[in-house]
Amino acid sequence: MTEQTSTEPRGDLCIRTLAMPADTNANGDIFGGWLLSQMDVGGGVFASKVAKSRTVTVAIEAMNFRKAVYVGDLVSVYATLVRVGRTSLTVRLEAWALRRGEQHPFLVTDGNFTYVSIDDHGRPQTVNRTAPPIAT
Repeated sequence: MTEQTSTEPRGDLCIRTLAMPADTNANGDIFGGWLLSQMDVGGGVFASKVAKSRTVTVAIEAMNFRKAVYVGDLVSVYATLVRVGRTSLTVRLEAWALRRGEQHPFLVTDGNFTYVSIDDHGRPQTVNRTAPPIAT
């Protein structure tokens, strides 16, 4: 696992949302599952845009929960294309939070999500190879 050294989000902004009281766990912090679902929504938007088709999530790997998210934090998810296979895409997702009264967002969660391009019948299909360049 590599340590995150960036102080700025990397990739395309896919989703931005406000963490609300209904999204908390028993400790009053934002539930990790809520954050994971926001990342998956953002990643799905990005993957569908790249594949130019419907996509479905097939794997999540290397998830790192780095900092807690609190009610009122503005959460933004950024995506970077990592790999394009025959029918699948791997996307690096970063979730960044901005707290009220602060000037700079900070990384809260990151991981790799794999999506498969599917046709109208839900069957895997070849990814359009005119995808944007893969991050280095």
